[in-house]
Amino acid sequence: MKKNDVPAGLLAAASMTKPMKRTDVTELVVEAKIKKGLSWTKIAKVVGESKEWTTTALLGQMRMTKLQAEAAGKLLGLPPYAVLLLQQVPYKGSLPTAVPTDPLIYRFYELVSVYGTTFKELIHEEFGDGIMSAIDFKMDLQREADPKGDRVQIVMSGKYLQYKTY
Repeated sequence: MKKNDVPAGLLAAASMTKPMKRTDVTELVVEAKIKKGLSWTKIAKVVGESKEWTTTALLGQMRMTKLQAEAAGKLLGLPPYAVLLLQQVPYKGSLPTAVPTDPLIYRFYELVSVYGTTFKELIHEEFGDGIMSAIDFKMDLQREADPKGDRVQIVMSGKYLQYKTY
């Protein structure tokens, strides 16, 4: 590959004293979001995807297309090498510890610890021996008004994948 064939963003990243990592891009994204007073919903509208997927991608857990990354980069004022890194396949799994310490994230860990076997039993009873995909997956998060205090409603839908015999 000739130097002229290499994207400018990649050349800029390679020429840095300490090359930028995907986690650095996440920090830039969050900083720009705060400075510009943007919501994930507003960013998602510009990117053209759901707020759930867009947030996941910009936090480093999904790969964006060139058009999605450029739209996010323009809105957030990201440098070209950050836009390029948004287009790379990420290393998934963003928690810094095996057992999460953030109280909100810990509650999801607690949900799986308490209800995981129930999810497993009921999915196997309804569908058979298989899993719910986290790849062919969608999620919707909404506020649910309740006179006793608003509730968080999360709907997760993953394709059922049957284990195969071979």
